[in-house]
Amino acid sequence: MIFFIFQLPFLFLKFWYIEAPIGLFSYFSSLNISLSRLLSIALLIKTYFKPWKNEYREGLVGFSIGMGIFIKTFIILTDMVIIMSVLVFEIIIFLGFIFLPLATLTLMFYKSFL
Repeated sequence: MIFFIFQLPFLFLKFWYIEAPIGLFSYFSSLNISLSRLLSIALLIKTYFKPWKNEYREGLVGFSIGMGIFIKTFIILTDMVIIMSVLVFEIIIFLGFIFLPLATLTLMFYKSFL
């Protein structure tokens, strides 16, 4: 029992700074993969120079390709803004998680520093 009490801070540090960040990183990578599939970025890039709505009627092919490029450009840009916003949010959450114990200790002993 006494040995466990001395071991507890090290177990906490191992969990908080090794195991939990790996799990958080795994969760965020799964979230990013799902988001990119949901927004279908790979498909939009792969079909960038194809006509919008597969319109191959005589006389409309050039217009359909131009309209597809125009629409897909704005969709891809919007998707990139969404993904960058999610990435920034994930970085803030990750850094907040890492520095939470330090912030807690700082707030606990803040009065003694004054």
